[in-house]
Amino acid sequence: MSATVYAALQSISEVGAAIASGQSLFLAGSRQALSCLPKGNWIGGTTSYFMTEEGGQVSEDRIFVSPIPECALGAKAADYGPAEIARIYRDAPEHGFTFLVVPASTEVHKNFAEQAPACGGFLFRPVVGWVAGVRVDRIGQDAPAVFNGRSGAVLENRCAALHVALPANKVADIDIVNIFESGGGAVVRFEEAGFTAGRCWIDGEPANLADHIVSRGIPTESPLVGDYNGTAINVSFQKLDAPARTVEFYAPVFPGVDYRFAKPVENYERAFALQTAAGNSDPDFACNCILNFLYGCLEGKNTGNIVGPITFGEIAHQLLNQTLVRLYLRDIG
Repeated sequence: MSATVYAALQSISEVGAAIASGQSLFLAGSRQALSCLPKGNWIGGTTSYFMTEEGGQVSEDRIFVSPIPECALGAKAADYGPAEIARIYRDAPEHGFTFLVVPASTEVHKNFAEQAPACGGFLFRPVVGWVAGVRVDRIGQDAPAVFNGRSGAVLENRCAALHVALPANKVADIDIVNIFESGGGAVVRFEEAGFTAGRCWIDGEPANLADHIVSRGIPTESPLVGDYNGTAINVSFQKLDAPARTVEFYAPVFPGVDYRFAKPVENYERAFALQTAAGNSDPDFACNCILNFLYGCLEGKNTGNIVGPITFGEIAHQLLNQTLVRLYLRDIG
């Protein structure tokens, strides 16, 4: 008899029993916790931060379980290197979706962020997931990792995927909850795609982004908000180097996109509660950004009815920042 599996923060022994029973799982936990698990049809990534029914939590010895939906026809674990991003979409089921977890600040992270929108099958073969990280006080000391439970591999420069096939009467619907909105000020444009920028255009005039931020005292806790064909997509600030006149981001900026500085959010918990209470049922998967957790002081606080890992970047088709991502499986017709 299979162990009961549900979306929640669970003990290592509970997760191990579920794997042993043959369940296919998408997991989030510390490297130490995930390393205790047996081989099986699962993938996972490192994080110690979680959204639970009791509120935001930090844990090193428990694992957040996102089970494969009961309606799934099958799931297959695989992993991909920096030069294999296009294969993720070629291997994805014709009808279904892919869970993906990517280690932060690696070549495969950079390549997925920059290359995924140009891959064949992008948008048509849904990809949802997140970026693995480490405890904030251990950044630069510990390395993020992802796990392919099928092979038992622990990977620091490859991404892990779980390709999930769905029946013909189901469809994967990915949406985002973005509590940030454009501040309506200066329009920022970039000449090149990338995670680092200096030179840019501001309201049509050549400028330097770092100089602009410093001279106007613009807070970098709120992201840039880009207009991606009518969808507001965040690009969060990682580091501003005033002497070098450069800014580093957690996701790439792209040429041809209008960006504006976001309006500050005063109450993160309330902002998420308002947006997630709009009549939606519980999602089949969800994750939220570590920057929202930190800047919004969400430890012990709820984000509506949403549970899942707190992550170092979110994936809803493409890489996102400071965004809550949800997956719903909808009935067709």
